[in-house]
Amino acid sequence: MENGNMGQLTFKEAYDLYKSIIAEVDNVVIGKHYEVTLLTAAMLAGGHVLIEDVPGVGKTTLAAALARAAGLSFKRAQFTPDVMASDITGFNIYNRKTESFEMREGLVMCNLLLADEINRASPKTQSSLLEAMEEGRVTVDGVTYDIPDPFCVVATQNPSGYVGTYPLPEAQLDRFMLKLSMGYPTLDEEISIIDTRSRRNPLDDVKTVGSVDAIHEIQRVVRDVRVDPKIYKYIVSLVSATRTHHAVSLGASPRASVAMMKLAQAFAFTHSRDYVIPDDVSAIFSPVVGHRLILKQEARLNRIAAGDILMEIRRSVEVPYIEVRKKS
Repeated sequence: MENGNMGQLTFKEAYDLYKSIIAEVDNVVIGKHYEVTLLTAAMLAGGHVLIEDVPGVGKTTLAAALARAAGLSFKRAQFTPDVMASDITGFNIYNRKTESFEMREGLVMCNLLLADEINRASPKTQSSLLEAMEEGRVTVDGVTYDIPDPFCVVATQNPSGYVGTYPLPEAQLDRFMLKLSMGYPTLDEEISIIDTRSRRNPLDDVKTVGSVDAIHEIQRVVRDVRVDPKIYKYIVSLVSATRTHHAVSLGASPRASVAMMKLAQAFAFTHSRDYVIPDDVSAIFSPVVGHRLILKQEARLNRIAAGDILMEIRRSVEVPYIEVRKKS
């Protein structure tokens, strides 16, 4: 797919392009098709992703490969305590030759930003991402600058090391559409990984098959995926059940319902459907809602995990039966 202006894509053309992007990423991130699909779906739904896992399982490679295959500009921020908010948003610097201030762009001025180990940055730096993630713009010295569209933040954090970290507050966690975990590869997958790495960097083989205009078109197609009113009710029923569960101190907000609706559209699209079914909602329920819950102290002491609660809720909420529609 060449860069530049392009006409409107049909559903099939958009899906074929998506499959080409996924194929390129799957060649690099071995054995993680589900995670690749969810991350790509979140990007197409206009959301941001938090990946929590131990170092070395492919989080950075996944983000870089997706950006290259999709034809998007990519930047990586290695978050440490000395990274300042201005590094993220940008800053003005005085030019003595022109006797005026010039804007130096921050790391958010790209299509896909990898915020590596975001929990090692100070709360002020973490919060500098809020406006960018929510509004798609940043304000520097009273002047507002638009961030390139599309814009997706892929943040990573290590769950095992807490020394020198600043856990993300609930308000910032709520900005992430979903939370993923990569997990270790299987024996055969790890053998394939080291075999490939012994000869070359697999990222060098990733072909650019998309473009910014192409991603805009796929996002338009995703937004047109049909959602039955019964699906809306199913989504709200699932989310609202988290607010009344006996083991939950703070349930998911309406932002979670909106995120589920948008991601369900993208998830249906990734399965070559232009309509959402209950299985789409069920599949994304835990990744979208799990990181938004605050469990009661008794639940934590009893080692009850958010995933266990969400599974219980999913089983208790009635699944709607809707007429299966053929693709238009």
